[in-house]
Amino acid sequence: MTDPAPEAATDAATVLDIPQEMLDHFAKLGVDPATFSGGSLGEKLGIRIVEASGDRVVGTMPVDGNQQPYGLLHGGASAALAETLGSVGAMLHAGPGRYAVGVDLNATHHRSATSGLVTGVATAVFKGRTAATYEIAITDDTGKRVTSCRLTCMLRDL
Repeated sequence: MTDPAPEAATDAATVLDIPQEMLDHFAKLGVDPATFSGGSLGEKLGIRIVEASGDRVVGTMPVDGNQQPYGLLHGGASAALAETLGSVGAMLHAGPGRYAVGVDLNATHHRSATSGLVTGVATAVFKGRTAATYEIAITDDTGKRVTSCRLTCMLRDL
């Protein structure tokens, strides 16, 4: 799979299916929709959202730079990727004028990753009026599952 052309990545409304009202709100906060990645922590971790809707969010994160002292992907980095992906999905489900706040995150680490990119896929398992829950599968470059997570977000009015 190849990366999208840089010019395609700049049109986040098309690539990520995010309503313009939400893009405008996040632009006021200084979040560049072309790299919609969970704020400054997401940027530091190198998280990139490649697909986003209220039902499913896909993102990547490099292993390099996110390793613990033994050279393995840090479990906290995996948790941050999972919370970012699930929160984006919950925010998109909540819709304009609302936001999502993570209230419960569970992560089980199955195997290590030492290089390349990991990919997270957040899939909605419950989308209610005041809460949303996502299952997040994080895999390595070979498609092997590295981490399984579940995130529940509270949905609030702005």
